[in-house]
Amino acid sequence: MTSPLRIGIAGYGVVGKRRRNVADARDDMNVVAVCDQYFDDSGTMEDGVRYYRHFRDLLTADLDALFVSISNDMAAEVTVAGLERGLHVFCEKPPGRNLDDIARVRAVAAKRPDQKLKYGFNHRYHDSVRESLDIVASGDLGRVINMKGLYGKSQLVTFGQTSWRTDRALAGGGVLLDQGIHMVDLIRLFGGEFEDVHSFISNDYWKHDVEDNAYALMRSASGVVAMLHSSATQWRHRFNLDITLEKGSIVLSGILSGSKSYGAETLTIAHAGEDDMGDPLEQNTRYNTDPSWAAEVDEFARAISDNAKIVHGSVDDAYQTMELVCRIYAADAAWRDRWNLTVEPTVSSEIAR
Repeated sequence: MTSPLRIGIAGYGVVGKRRRNVADARDDMNVVAVCDQYFDDSGTMEDGVRYYRHFRDLLTADLDALFVSISNDMAAEVTVAGLERGLHVFCEKPPGRNLDDIARVRAVAAKRPDQKLKYGFNHRYHDSVRESLDIVASGDLGRVINMKGLYGKSQLVTFGQTSWRTDRALAGGGVLLDQGIHMVDLIRLFGGEFEDVHSFISNDYWKHDVEDNAYALMRSASGVVAMLHSSATQWRHRFNLDITLEKGSIVLSGILSGSKSYGAETLTIAHAGEDDMGDPLEQNTRYNTDPSWAAEVDEFARAISDNAKIVHGSVDDAYQTMELVCRIYAADAAWRDRWNLTVEPTVSSEIAR
């Protein structure tokens, strides 16, 4: 019997506390310390967990692994610091504000192959997504032809979130980087890598210096075409991914989330028939529980205990998804010129702190 992993959590807000709940429910993890800027100083909670104001103080604790649930401007810095401290690291999405941030992390991680680094692309672990992946992998419905994805909410700052999300210097981007990155990641997961990207990016409604709408049309090397709309003016919150295949379709609608505002999570599978007249046989499944938070932490823990490869949310996954997000931004010439955006990272791939 090995000792439980000693866990530290950098960023003890809504997500950090949720990560702690998952870790506390496991026999192989023990949260021993947390940090957050809202703490006045350092101390010890009633349950014995140490708390700190700054992540550098957190990293002086006796830790095995670090959960990073912090603002975008700090995500890469804290992840790198955790890796350099010799820890396994689980970082929330997005991996940073831009490609420079994730390129720095990837360079450091490449020199530490025995340490596990995982990114929290949580939507991959929803049952509707997992079952859809199994269907596509089986080949029963043929290859993917096209996809249409919509992920939208009504505001950029909601549910008590702090204003850093609308500050470009801190956030790096708006609704596309904050929420739409999940849809970008799923589109990559089902459609492969996309080489042709066209977009319109807008901040016309909320008028922050980050976008409130992003519209993209993309095509992969294999000919898969994907349309994406990431929105902060979707007054009725929506999540919808419509996948058309050669012999049918898959529709993921709704997503079980903390806000409970995206409706029921359902998966609709249609099998096209020669005589169905556009009204094919459909099978609809509704999901009432969300195992995703526990499942992704379980993969992280097993990768550490078994020295196994990170399957979902690897540093390369994070880089490629972030690269596609940046290409969507840069494909709108006016937006690219306004913010002097580049697709390629300006840091060398050899950089390691």
